[in-house]
Amino acid sequence: MDSNILAITPVFFSGIIVGMIFFHAGIIAPSLFKTISSAEAGPFLRVIFPKLFMLVLILGATSTLILFASGGSMVAKMVSIITTAFMFICYSIIPATNAAKDTGNESTFNRLHRISVVFTVIVLLLNILWVFLI
Repeated sequence: MDSNILAITPVFFSGIIVGMIFFHAGIIAPSLFKTISSAEAGPFLRVIFPKLFMLVLILGATSTLILFASGGSMVAKMVSIITTAFMFICYSIIPATNAAKDTGNESTFNRLHRISVVFTVIVLLLNILWVFLI
């Protein structure tokens, strides 16, 4: 594969990650809650957010492999590793988050939801900013 393509692929993946997070968290979820009740929105969000976390995880892991194979910058490697790890955590806590919501354990739900929101925002910011640091 052409080394120029390998060099820009992680940048391209970061752009996709940023777009996906903005679209899902910034457009889909708020629009959903404005048009239908929380009870109706919940089942849809339980389907869509695991897909978001898994797709971002796959893009982050693929970027990590490409960066290590092609000798990418340390900043890019760290961003891709953090992206992969944080999305793995977000994906992994989904069952516990859903169970807490289902059983009315609001303190656990709020804590787990906050973790997924903070990690997603960190991933968003890192994937926006790292291209300016290389």
